[in-house]
Amino acid sequence: MIDLLLNVKSRLHEGDIQQLLSYSVFPDWDRLEAVIRQYEQNEDAWLFAYESEGILVGIIGFELNAMQEMTLHHLAVEPESRGVGFGRGLLLEIIEEMQPTRITAETDEEAVQFYRNVGFVVRSLGEKYPGVERFLCTYEVEEDEE
Repeated sequence: MIDLLLNVKSRLHEGDIQQLLSYSVFPDWDRLEAVIRQYEQNEDAWLFAYESEGILVGIIGFELNAMQEMTLHHLAVEPESRGVGFGRGLLLEIIEEMQPTRITAETDEEAVQFYRNVGFVVRSLGEKYPGVERFLCTYEVEEDEE
């Protein structure tokens, strides 16, 4: 395992972990608490952070089922570190570490371009909430040809 990718599921109550997680949930304390409880109670849920130069800069949370299909629930990079590849790096490290066959993520218009740029196929789910279009992003992981 790369030393910059840290399993932080046991650290859910630390301030820096909660701060990173808060960037990918609706900015509301009750919602963040609910997300933390979901990670605590779901043994199929994983939470990793990305550390750069001793500082946690990103977080990724997902579920992995028995068929190695990954559902991304949270992916965030702290604001000062965005746009330099940490999100892509986090995703690539997780693919290498967890070996999923497919990754799906539901997102909003703000993040959809990130997923397109990484190679996800994007499909609109329409307005799931009044005035908010949601997107389903799917990535089929290719097996390495040796």
